[in-house]
Amino acid sequence: MELHYQETGTGAPLIVLHGLFGSLDNWAPVNRQLSRNFRVIAVDLRNHGRSPHSPEMNFSVMAEDILELMTRLGLEQSHLLGHSMGGKAAMQLALNHPERVDRLVVADVAPVRYPPSHTHLIRAMMSLNVEALETRSQAESALESSIPDRQVRQFLLKSLARDDSGRFRWRLNLEVLERNYEQLLAAPEGERPCERPTLFLRGERSDYIRESDLQEIRRLFPRSEVTLVRGAGHWVHAEQPEQVANAARAFLANNL
Repeated sequence: MELHYQETGTGAPLIVLHGLFGSLDNWAPVNRQLSRNFRVIAVDLRNHGRSPHSPEMNFSVMAEDILELMTRLGLEQSHLLGHSMGGKAAMQLALNHPERVDRLVVADVAPVRYPPSHTHLIRAMMSLNVEALETRSQAESALESSIPDRQVRQFLLKSLARDDSGRFRWRLNLEVLERNYEQLLAAPEGERPCERPTLFLRGERSDYIRESDLQEIRRLFPRSEVTLVRGAGHWVHAEQPEQVANAARAFLANNL
């Protein structure tokens, strides 16, 4: 699995992992700021962005993908920053291979199982007749009734691209995401807690990290702290990029 990635900046390596339905482009505003201090390696996870598609989709294989990328880049150890699904993949890697992680930043997700909330989005995207599309605005209009939130529609449509023939196609492997969706709701698991320093960024208007999740966070990541991202929902990096970059930089500064 040769993941697609982009590098910016110099310094200690920092691997950045996006969330479900996303791509490395989603974190560009934060990555630009972090690249002033770090060698930022932004990654497209499998079945997303420009990375290869695969029938397997769970946190164990995603963690192994990142380890494989680190080996390709000659990295014995790296900081990790992951959002939502990418945060769970980062946690899984840290639990399985703590020696490969320097410090860990987890953006608005907890190490717990979540209830299903994306099934309608997958079905809406799969129902779109992309071969008949001539413009992106046609796609947005077609999705409006099933996905009334314009911000969500525009986020999803970032993964709609033209192929070499000029036809639209999803960069997302929607069939695999639908088939493996239950595994993406699962909690990362480890035989023992991860003792690496960890920062959890919690969106002030998000319910992804609840008070009831803090005990599990402390159990699996005993050297963790939780920082509130004010004025942000679940998409902390899009709503408050400067706040997120500053919090991550301050936390990682001990290793500069």
